[in-house]
Amino acid sequence: MNGTLNKVMLIGHLGDDVKLHYFEGGNCIGRFPLATNEVYINKQTNEKITSTEWHNLVVRNKAAEICEKYLTKGDKIYIEGRIKSRQWQAEDGSTKYTTEIQVTEFTFLTTKKDIEGNGGGNAPAKPNYGNTQGSEPARNANAAPQNVPAPDDDLPF
Repeated sequence: MNGTLNKVMLIGHLGDDVKLHYFEGGNCIGRFPLATNEVYINKQTNEKITSTEWHNLVVRNKAAEICEKYLTKGDKIYIEGRIKSRQWQAEDGSTKYTTEIQVTEFTFLTTKKDIEGNGGGNAPAKPNYGNTQGSEPARNANAAPQNVPAPDDDLPF
């Protein structure tokens, strides 16, 4: 294989609301933390352990505005993107480093707005916003298939 691959896929919950920053020329960038959890059982104590990993996500332009409009802290989202590390000089002269996920595609899985509007039930998924680099996101709604026959009601109980 001659090429390389830098691809990340995450499903997690927002740790904070999306923060937007606008630049001259109308472009913007949105940043928010995403929490992913790993749950396992400690074999010595039989205790359930939850380990949380935090990821710094970055979305740009129209995708950032969509995320700010629909997402709030605690919402569940699926993202695809790439890892990007960067460094800068702090005001005190020290060099700072960070690793971020540059989001290229995302799908809202649950939002608080949907749950509140549905009376607390499971909310339908928001549309998939693919290829967030363009000016208008691709919209592939997670719609139910049409013409699905009803399940049989001849259950023995």
